Amino acid sequence: MDDISLSVGLFLAVAAFLAGFMDAVVGGGGLVQLPALLSSLPGQSTAVVLGTNKLSSLAGTTMAAWRYMRSVRLAWPVLVPIMLVAAVSSWWGAHAVSLVTREQAQPVILVVLVAVAVFTFRRKEFGLHHAPRWSFMSQALLGMLGAAVLGFYDGALGPGTGAFLIFFFVRVFGYDFLHASAASKAVNWVTNAAALGFFLPMGHVLLTLGLIMAVCNVVGALLGARLAVVRGSGFVRRLFLVVLCFMIARMAWATWESIW
Repeated sequence: MDDISLSVGLFLAVAAFLAGFMDAVVGGGGLVQLPALLSSLPGQSTAVVLGTNKLSSLAGTTMAAWRYMRSVRLAWPVLVPIMLVAAVSSWWGAHAVSLVTREQAQPVILVVLVAVAVFTFRRKEFGLHHAPRWSFMSQALLGMLGAAVLGFYDGALGPGTGAFLIFFFVRVFGYDFLHASAASKAVNWVTNAAALGFFLPMGHVLLTLGLIMAVCNVVGALLGARLAVVRGSGFVRRLFLVVLCFMIARMAWATWESIW
């Protein structure tokens, strides 16, 4: 199995399941799966680790998006141009993966995560009511701007993209957390697909390991998406805050290690 031991394979399969579950509900699954891959595959290049991560993530995002589409009505005239911009940006982000190191990006991501958590916690009603505040044209233009930034980030690094997308749809568009999660899955699907479209032809994917992790990610994603739809926006908001705290702690520790 791509010269991976059974114990490492099992560990990565469990990580993929947890990442799929978390990502389907509130995003941030990359902060479980990617560190697991990095620590388990020290001999592989960053591009190979990211490519394998994208293969697994794409499978889970596909299932989560499909589950949301069955239950949540979305504004596709708004989402389609956002998805197109996100796809192009993600491809270029994957192409530029060597330009920004994790050590350089970690402090910036940490500050953004803290700001998102504080804002969400202080506004108790934030994301509980679905009240889009812009016209379709304005939503599309604002969304394409956000997609250009977050799509590039997802292709180049990735961890936390789903959570950032959810916050973007809630804060800027006025969506509730359930609709924001559904919309973020549609956008995240194309960013994963576009990045994989770069990594796969370049041979930067461990196919056997990636496919096994993909199956586990799918199972986690289906369970997570179902739970989010059944429990609603209040549950997603609470879990969003819990995951943000986890992401902040994980990123703070990684930043501390990179400095010292």
